[in-house]
Amino acid sequence: MLGPIFMREVVTVPRRAGHHAGRAAVVGLLAVLGVTTWQATVGFARDATLGETAAFGLLLFQIVAFVQLLLTLFFAAMSAAGAVSQEKDRRTFILLLLTDMRDYEIVLGKLLGALLPILTQILVTAPVLSLLLFLGGIDPEQVLQAVLVLAASAVAAGSLGGLVALWRERTFQALALAVLFLVLYVCVVQALGAVGPALGPNVNWFQVQAWLDPFVTMQSVLAPPAAGWGALAPAYGFVLVMVGWCAVLNGIGIWKLRKWNPSGEPIMQREGADATVDTDESIELEKRAKAHAAPGALREVWANPVLWREVRTLAYGRRPLLVKLAYGTVLAMILYFAVTELNRPGGRPSFSAAYGMVPVVVLSLLLVAAQAATSITSERDTGALDVLLVTDISPREFVFGKIWGVVYNCKEYLIPPLILAVFYAVRGALAPTGPGAGAGEVAEANFGPLVAVCGAVAVLFAFAIVLGLHVSLRVINSRLAIGNTLGTVFFLSVGTLICIYLIIVNGGSFANQWLSFISFLVLGIGGLLYVLSADRPSQALTLASVLCPLAMFYCVANILIAKPGTDESADPLVPFLALGGAFGVAIAAMLVPLLSEFDVSLGRTTQPNEE
Repeated sequence: MLGPIFMREVVTVPRRAGHHAGRAAVVGLLAVLGVTTWQATVGFARDATLGETAAFGLLLFQIVAFVQLLLTLFFAAMSAAGAVSQEKDRRTFILLLLTDMRDYEIVLGKLLGALLPILTQILVTAPVLSLLLFLGGIDPEQVLQAVLVLAASAVAAGSLGGLVALWRERTFQALALAVLFLVLYVCVVQALGAVGPALGPNVNWFQVQAWLDPFVTMQSVLAPPAAGWGALAPAYGFVLVMVGWCAVLNGIGIWKLRKWNPSGEPIMQREGADATVDTDESIELEKRAKAHAAPGALREVWANPVLWREVRTLAYGRRPLLVKLAYGTVLAMILYFAVTELNRPGGRPSFSAAYGMVPVVVLSLLLVAAQAATSITSERDTGALDVLLVTDISPREFVFGKIWGVVYNCKEYLIPPLILAVFYAVRGALAPTGPGAGAGEVAEANFGPLVAVCGAVAVLFAFAIVLGLHVSLRVINSRLAIGNTLGTVFFLSVGTLICIYLIIVNGGSFANQWLSFISFLVLGIGGLLYVLSADRPSQALTLASVLCPLAMFYCVANILIAKPGTDESADPLVPFLALGGAFGVAIAAMLVPLLSEFDVSLGRTTQPNEE
């Protein structure tokens, strides 16, 4: 009923090499989370009481549900957008339009085919969540509601990503807009809780948010009222709303499928009718030359043609201002919440900068990494990398042309975090001083932390850019290359924050759970080692894979819990040096092979049939 595209995914997904390994990895990650949570609540030094066992089951259920919800939203949108965008880059999407498949078979087939591995992972974790029922503290209906919320969130996020990819012709625009629209949707729904009471005092805005926001819905599932909801539970209302959203988004995609596509295909102009009857051969040749000549004035190419193409042409699609406008809107909403937290009486001034810096930096890192990865994958899928093999472009020209091209195209994402750091330094939020401190004392106290923060952000951006180029040149499968790049940035940032959250839950004590966190670090090191050097390992890349997770963990831990029991952070200079040194080694370890093994890296551009 869903067509041959979906049936092909059903048959081929279990045959892929990483299918069963991924399912086993998810269950193993849940086991590590369980051990960590047990150490954070009870420990292995004594036997747990029934109340402690029930509290452990509820806490583990909450952690697994929220972590899986965050991962599901991100990777569902990315997977659906990438599935359509890759077809467009390889010029195979137009072949689907030439078949006798119906429009809904193409749209729904690509959507559900891309979401099939994610929905499978949700079903794999459902029995694990059900086992927590034996510990007490949760109800079977909570497990059912959590699984329904995860599945509905995955399909809704995937529908959004698929619609954006059908609309835009370039992979970067599709990925960037999918992430930005997803974040914008969550921010708008969160804003309803602040402005809703003024608009309608008699409306239950919490229930409205619970029917729209997946995080609020999951919170209602994990903490239901003692007397029950009385009417329809928010989780079921959320599922109904998401079904409606999916119907609207996919309906628009089916309706606009052949109007939006093929938007990026070249259109060959036909000769005029009088060209065949003209007897003057020179006039006929002149008309043909005009008919097939590129429009516009002749443009002078720079000494580095790669950099010229990145800067002076529409290499990443038309109307790039749309992505920047969406980013500006999301940035404005994040800054509004951040400034509100900064001015809130009784807040924690030393951590108020994190409310603005962390989401802005993570979002900018994802966009920069996506730009860097797609700058290579788009060229490979269109066959442009093969053309470079017969030119006299040097490795230095290609690599640094791509790097500076990414910096130029992402300048709107690179500058705001630095400006935000300066704002927090002026407000005295990076290194809070006493209430009677003057402007000079505030500036002097915040100057060092400002330099350290800006330096750390610059190093992370450089790492994201070089990582995107490194992975995309080594991995032939474009979807896998983009997924590995964005997944690495996502887990290095969000995964570290989750680990630190578990430490904070335990009152800042690392000694009681060091074994579990060593397991987390081993998993992070192994994943980064696989991404950086799975096909061609080297000692430098191995060293970088070990240093980067350790440095990221040390930096965040040193800032958040450097002085347990107080609201003070440690001096950011030492964390900056640790982060700069570790990620500097990683940048050098990736950049040197890009310059020295240029021919080897680009010589593998012939793409086999992908499953």
